[in-house]
Amino acid sequence: MHAQRRAQRVRFEEATPVVLRYPDGRRFSGQLEVISITGGLLCIRQPLQQGSLVKLMFLAKTGSVLGSAEMLSPVAWGQQPFRFVALHEDDQSRLHAAIQFSLEHTRRQDELRGREREQMEKFRAW
Repeated sequence: MHAQRRAQRVRFEEATPVVLRYPDGRRFSGQLEVISITGGLLCIRQPLQQGSLVKLMFLAKTGSVLGSAEMLSPVAWGQQPFRFVALHEDDQSRLHAAIQFSLEHTRRQDELRGREREQMEKFRAW
């Protein structure tokens, strides 16, 4: 038996605006706080109805990502999770690449901070 692994979640370094569109044309905007290949967490002015199906679009470092999403139960007044219900292969590839880019950037930053700490410790002993 294979244990199911939770999809990797990231916070993009830069602010990422999101546009949500209902089938009837109404639009809402927000900010992407956390993203994974399966869904994410949005910062929005007021929660959308749980179960609502929307088109969700944002621009990542690797290009635009457009998918269909289901809005989940809000976790706070200004924070609402969603799950992707449809994501074309090209959009999925761009999203996966953006997540990997962000993970690699975070890893490099952590390594740099570690080296800086080592340097500080050397100077402190001096």
